[in-house]
Amino acid sequence: MSHTPTRTEHDMLGEISVPADAYYGAHTARALVNFPITRETLADRPHLVAALAAVKQAAATANAQVGALDRGRADAIVQACTEIRNGRLRDQFVVDLVQGGAGTSTNMNANEVIANRALELLGHDRGDHRALHPLDHVNLGQSTNDVYPTAVKLALDSHLAELLAALAGLREAFSAKAVEFADILKMGRTQLQDAVPMTLGQEFGAFAATLGEDEQRLAEVRLLLHELNLGGTAIGTGLNARPGYRELAVAHLRELTGIPTLVSAPDLIEATQDVGVFVQLSGVLKRVAVKLSKICNDLRLLSSGPQAGLGEITLPARQAGSSIMPGKVNPVIPEVVNQVAFEIIGNDVTVTLAAEGGQLQLNAFEPIIARALTAGLDHLTAGIGVLTEHCVRGITARREHLAGIVAGSAGLVTALSPVLGYEAACTIALEAHRTGRPALDLVRERHLLTDEQLGALTTPEALTGGPAS
Repeated sequence: MSHTPTRTEHDMLGEISVPADAYYGAHTARALVNFPITRETLADRPHLVAALAAVKQAAATANAQVGALDRGRADAIVQACTEIRNGRLRDQFVVDLVQGGAGTSTNMNANEVIANRALELLGHDRGDHRALHPLDHVNLGQSTNDVYPTAVKLALDSHLAELLAALAGLREAFSAKAVEFADILKMGRTQLQDAVPMTLGQEFGAFAATLGEDEQRLAEVRLLLHELNLGGTAIGTGLNARPGYRELAVAHLRELTGIPTLVSAPDLIEATQDVGVFVQLSGVLKRVAVKLSKICNDLRLLSSGPQAGLGEITLPARQAGSSIMPGKVNPVIPEVVNQVAFEIIGNDVTVTLAAEGGQLQLNAFEPIIARALTAGLDHLTAGIGVLTEHCVRGITARREHLAGIVAGSAGLVTALSPVLGYEAACTIALEAHRTGRPALDLVRERHLLTDEQLGALTTPEALTGGPAS
């Protein structure tokens, strides 16, 4: 039987074995035993790992400036954090995303990895914490209760940057289709019944517009993430942090992250217990998911059939649709995005309950909030990218089919009702429904309007409110 070499570390509960080559230590080792919950680790959230390293780097630099930390240790911590922010040692961030302790295990994992790498840089062995300690030096002037939410906010900001870029790409794809389909008449529908004519371009333009609204809402909530409680330590009183540390730490974070709007919260006690920004972000994500899912529903409806459904557009064929029905192709890309949307909506319930469950000066449930939000942002960004590249860009219109539907629809009568009068128009529409004959043919037969009048009333511009050519 192979034996993995170990080293012995200790914490307040006593000694514990740690893999000899691990950069993490005793607190992390206990968390691995305590929280085998999701099997998703910090390493699965690189934005969060980088954010933790940025917080620790800013803290070390600030502590050195206020005289709380000697320059040698500070420089080693800064170098270790820089390496982690650049992608090194990510596999050492091993604790489960969901954990008891309000994120303590996450903070300890970061402290230990940074400390052990800094020890190497100083010429010491991993675990030789007499020279540099995870808590006395890496965690100096800090608490999980200000480090963890600060890192989560920074990570979410990075996720939001990616989501906004993906949304912009999808919006632009729909806008391009709106231009491509600008001259194609179709019937608009309300309650799945024929309503009045529109263009397929207008339909796709509306998809683009609704996504643009969501981009604005996300940009607004993103700014709210930039208010930090770093420097508040345990409950917001700033216990054990040197005067001037808080302001310097936030200033260094602005520089490290490139986010100029990072600020210290005006009331650190309130900011330490409050998770309202996560609730608001979750609500906006739910809004995006609901609207995106509705768009996907529309794409599936518009492409349904193709013979026995609406069949107005054709989605790109991505794979065989059935193991039994030859030739069947399913709208698999909109379907997968629908499912991502369902997940986001469910995550919002989780975030809501976790936020409500907070007590007194701290919310202990931020880990499940962080997992729900980061997973949702990851999946939503990926889903939007797939929808853009593998579906929307390749959509084609069935022009002849759409023209036939418009020509035969009783919905055209609505455009004639101001001239015919409601009662006469209603009679024509009902007969068209009953007989299946085109409404315009019935108008001509009854000599209600001349061909010239009909032509003027049924131009694309007249029917859709577009500019006259």
